[in-house]
Amino acid sequence: MVDNDPTPPDHAPQHTTIPWHRLSDGGSIPGIGFGTLVQSRQYQAATEQAIAHGYRLIDTALRYDNERDVGAAVRASGVARQNLVITTKIPGRCHGYDTARQSIETSLERLGLDHIDIALIHWPLPRLDRYVETWHSMIEMRSQGLITTIGVSNFLPEHLLRLHAESGVMPEINQIEMHPYFPQADQRAFHAEHHIVTESWSPLGRGTAIMQEPVIAQIAGAHEVKPAQVILRWHIQHDAIPLPASSSPEHQRDNLALDFTLTPEEMDQIDGLARGRISGQDPRTHEEF
Repeated sequence: MVDNDPTPPDHAPQHTTIPWHRLSDGGSIPGIGFGTLVQSRQYQAATEQAIAHGYRLIDTALRYDNERDVGAAVRASGVARQNLVITTKIPGRCHGYDTARQSIETSLERLGLDHIDIALIHWPLPRLDRYVETWHSMIEMRSQGLITTIGVSNFLPEHLLRLHAESGVMPEINQIEMHPYFPQADQRAFHAEHHIVTESWSPLGRGTAIMQEPVIAQIAGAHEVKPAQVILRWHIQHDAIPLPASSSPEHQRDNLALDFTLTPEEMDQIDGLARGRISGQDPRTHEEF
C-alpha cells in the first residue's frame, strides 16, 4: 500500500513525490532506498554520504560482505536509529531453521545492531528445498524481536504461495530484478493482489544500455532530467521501491530528485522496452550461496 503522507519521520530531505509504502504489519518504508553494493567498494563512505543526502532505507546482505562498513556508516551518520530502515538478507548457504538464525545473528554482530528492520531470504534455491524451513525460522525470530519485518527476494508466485500455504504467513516484501528491460508486470500484479511490497534490484539495468535507449533520452529531455531519473520515476509510478547503488554524491542526489511525473504514454513507451532478464537469473534454477 502506498502511503499518502510521504514525509519521513525525521524530515529527511527526500523529495515529496517519493511516497512511503505502508506494510501489512503496520510499518512503513521509504519509496526509494540505497543499494550498498557499490562498484567503488567504498561501502562506508558511500553509505554515510547516502544517509546525509536523505536516504533512509539501506539495503545490504550477508553475502555482500560489507555489513561492518554499513553498520559503521549508520553509527557515524548522526541519524537516530529509529529513523533508518536497515535491510539484510539470508544467503543460500544459510538456508535451514538453525542456520537462518545463525545468519541473522552474524548480521546483527557485523552491523552492530540489536535488531534487523527487514530481513529477506536472498534466493529461493528450490533444488535445496529449504526455503520454507528458513521462513519458519524467520517467523520465530520476528516474534522474538530480532527482526521487525520479514520478506524474500527473487521469489516467484509459486514460491510465495507455498510459503503462505505452509506457514500461514505471506512475505511483506519481495525484492526482485526489475528495470525497463524486465518490467515484471505479472509479478507486480501478483504482489498487489497479495499486499506484497515490490522492491527493485538493479533498477537502472546494471551492465545494459537502458540509459542510452532513445526513448529514455527523449523523455529525459522533455522533463529536463537525466535518464537515470526517468527510470527511477518509472519504478515509483509502478509502485515499486528502487534501490539504486552509487558512490557518486551527484548521482545519489539526482536519484532522489524525482519531483516530476511521467505521462501514461511515457510509461507505456518505457514498458515497451521489455526484453527479459539481464543475465538469465531464473529463480527456479539460479543459485547463489
